[in-house]
Amino acid sequence: MSKPRSGAPPAPSVPPAATTPSDRVGRPLVLRGIAGSPGVAIAPCVIVGPQRSAFTRRHIKSHEVDDELARFADAVDRARESLRVVSERVREGKAGAETAILDAYAAMLGDETIADSVERHVRIDRQNVEWAVSRTIEDMAGRLADASDPYLMERQHDVTFVGERLQRALAGTSDDAALPHLDRPTIVLAHDLSPADTAAMVKEPVVGFVTEVGTRTSHTAIMARALEIPAVVGVDDVLSVAAPGETIIIDGFRGEVVIGPTPAMLADAEARALRHAAFARQLRGDKHRQAKTADGTVVHMLANVELPAEALLAIDHGAEGIGLYRTEFLYVDRTDPPNEEEQFQLYRAVLEACAPRPVTLRTFDIGGDKFVSTFQLPDEMNPALGLRAVRLALSRPDVFLEQLRAMVRASVFGTLRIMIPMVSSLRELAEVRELFHQALREIDDRGLPRADDIPLGVMIEVPSAAIMADAFAREAAFMSLGTNDLVQYALAIDRTNRALASLASPFDPSVLRLIAMVVAAATKRDRPLSVCGAMASDPLPALLLVGMGLRDLSMEAAAIPEVKEALRRVKLAELEAVARAALLEESAEGVQRVVTDALGAKLHDLIAHDS
Repeated sequence: MSKPRSGAPPAPSVPPAATTPSDRVGRPLVLRGIAGSPGVAIAPCVIVGPQRSAFTRRHIKSHEVDDELARFADAVDRARESLRVVSERVREGKAGAETAILDAYAAMLGDETIADSVERHVRIDRQNVEWAVSRTIEDMAGRLADASDPYLMERQHDVTFVGERLQRALAGTSDDAALPHLDRPTIVLAHDLSPADTAAMVKEPVVGFVTEVGTRTSHTAIMARALEIPAVVGVDDVLSVAAPGETIIIDGFRGEVVIGPTPAMLADAEARALRHAAFARQLRGDKHRQAKTADGTVVHMLANVELPAEALLAIDHGAEGIGLYRTEFLYVDRTDPPNEEEQFQLYRAVLEACAPRPVTLRTFDIGGDKFVSTFQLPDEMNPALGLRAVRLALSRPDVFLEQLRAMVRASVFGTLRIMIPMVSSLRELAEVRELFHQALREIDDRGLPRADDIPLGVMIEVPSAAIMADAFAREAAFMSLGTNDLVQYALAIDRTNRALASLASPFDPSVLRLIAMVVAAATKRDRPLSVCGAMASDPLPALLLVGMGLRDLSMEAAAIPEVKEALRRVKLAELEAVARAALLEESAEGVQRVVTDALGAKLHDLIAHDS
């Protein structure tokens, strides 16, 4: 695992200050970032400069407009072809997740929103096509960078990468020569790398990479995990303190980079790398084995994803299905919501990729300061408490019905469940159900096929829903605990605020007691209940949830093998005893101490990243 444990804030980067390679001869420098892909690598480094294409901005004459737009269309074709070449390069022997990510980028190249904006800048502003592409990408990326949601913020890099592919194609340099020819194992350092650049490493002796920007949810990091290349991302100023050819250690568990390590550091890293390699082989060998406790209690492992590519990656990691598919990214930075057909094709692709495993599609969780261009929403003083998720959906039944119809049409291609986010009252659920039944009737009236039974469930992620869980268990087909927002709303802490991150602990007794209420309600009504928040991705909180009665955990795909392994080492009776003791505590620190004292010794290699 590679994220902060047990509600702790992210490890801060060690500021390099004025350090340069010449300042620290003989002295190692340890930098901290975000663990992007697990593993330990040791090698000399190569520094890859920015891959930005230079271009000239100029105003064009009216007779040049059609020629410029033709150049744009040609660039789209060239950029798609370059991605196809990279995709073919990595296709052999892979499960498909890597190529599906590249396919998603190829689809983005033909996005109508980008094309419309470029055409507008060319026709109306009389900008040459390079300038028009640059303006379009800057505007789109800037709006995403201002979003409060970390997933949306990360999408700015996707838009930037697509823009760079177009600029390379316009310049006639759409090849993927981001790396020099390498003849020995090497660690790549870069300000940023696109998924295509990362995929191109598969035919080179690259044993790891470090970037100055990025998060664990970036598609570059996802690509690295699919290719099993250790990576650390978000390492501030690493390019200014490392010298080309210098030996470095990267630790994709701890999110740590050591520049100029001592012999003792090298020996320790080499030993850890060997232990991890053996441990990873064991986990890979067991990834499709059913998850059970030591005494045979079955726990179902599902995955949280947002792209068809990640669905493939999740199955490859041993997921038994998709417990949460986020659909809101279809609405990113566009003037009009996606139409029914566009959504249907995407949902169909996800269901087909996972069939016959179940897929839970969550209706759009957007609003507040997100996607203003799509929904033309007014500014709000507190977007997290404003017109978002189900509230926004019910205020725009035309948009909501289009999404529901697309989901219903996709239901014949797999096992579908539909989940409604941020429900806070039974009235909201009743209104959603009425629209859902209308969508069913409209699909039937059009003579289109659909599944006979499509369960409609709710996310329990606000305290009012947790308190009313008994009523929701009676009315909804299933429930899913969204622990990220439940922690945020129960503790009145903005979970994106780094200064408060240490206070937003999933071990807080108030959060655990709300969860216990929901578990009791689901048990009483014999209603399916899962968890799809970050608690399920971390072995200690995940085992605590199992002890509290949860049997369906949905998490990021990379966490599945470790949580499975953690389950195999404990008995259900132990976990139930830990849960009972934890619920008696009155502080997050007390709960964490109880859980760690009881289970830490058995999970030391999983929670200390020392496999």
